[in-house]
Amino acid sequence: MKTTRIGGALGAEVTGVDLSQPLDAATRDGIRAALLEHLVLYFRDQPLTHEQHTALGSAFGTLNVHPFHKAIPDYEYVLEILKEPGDPMNIGGYWHSDVTFLEEPVMGSILYAAEPPPAGGDTMFANTYLTYEALSPGLQAMLEPMKAMHSASRGFGAAGLKRGLRGMANEADDPRVHAEVTHPVIRTHPETGRKILFVNPYFTIRFADMEEAESKPLLDYLCKLVERPEHTFRLHWQKHTVAFLDNRCTQHFAINDYPGHRRVLYRVAVDGERPV
Repeated sequence: MKTTRIGGALGAEVTGVDLSQPLDAATRDGIRAALLEHLVLYFRDQPLTHEQHTALGSAFGTLNVHPFHKAIPDYEYVLEILKEPGDPMNIGGYWHSDVTFLEEPVMGSILYAAEPPPAGGDTMFANTYLTYEALSPGLQAMLEPMKAMHSASRGFGAAGLKRGLRGMANEADDPRVHAEVTHPVIRTHPETGRKILFVNPYFTIRFADMEEAESKPLLDYLCKLVERPEHTFRLHWQKHTVAFLDNRCTQHFAINDYPGHRRVLYRVAVDGERPV
């Protein structure tokens, strides 16, 4: 197994591993160590069946069942990230960390490119360790004790359904969509001990004990810091590319720049812990 750093802020290519086969302990531990160092890993030329994709995710922990995005038939852990040629919107076309509206957001997501478009359709990733470190000491100190409220309402409520994103369950009236969970604004990575800015524009609704309008100016400022070019890495998908991202210290953004073309990715996600 060889790991080659690609991005300055994050991102590395891993070669010498066949992800379609069960991982031995040494290889699994090597991938996890590389993930902690580089935050996003990608592997080229890795054709996977849904069974193999599920087994790969299971090597790193229990798998997450998404509450609002329908899984593909017979595979409860596998989500299809699909955009058809005539669809105006794509799934994930916003900066976010996956499912932060859960009390225990996922540790990591493993994406598999089954059918990338002929051009475009890249995914951008951001290092939210660096976002935290870009804050002034005064702002770090102010944010340290603060909590924020996260909700699925923007993505999976009526507004999300109106956009017609594929794979979404018709859950606009499900009270879970509008439930709010509390997470620290600054969380600590449970394995590296590093501090992370843990707010995102899609699922973070407001600060605890504040209204949305009061929260918006500061949340907008914090979320814009994530987008700094020097904090990001851009992955160009090729057929059979696999990407493994640490959801605790990254955000990602699927670029919608391939009108008239189909794009199909599949995702499994590994369960995580409650942020502290």
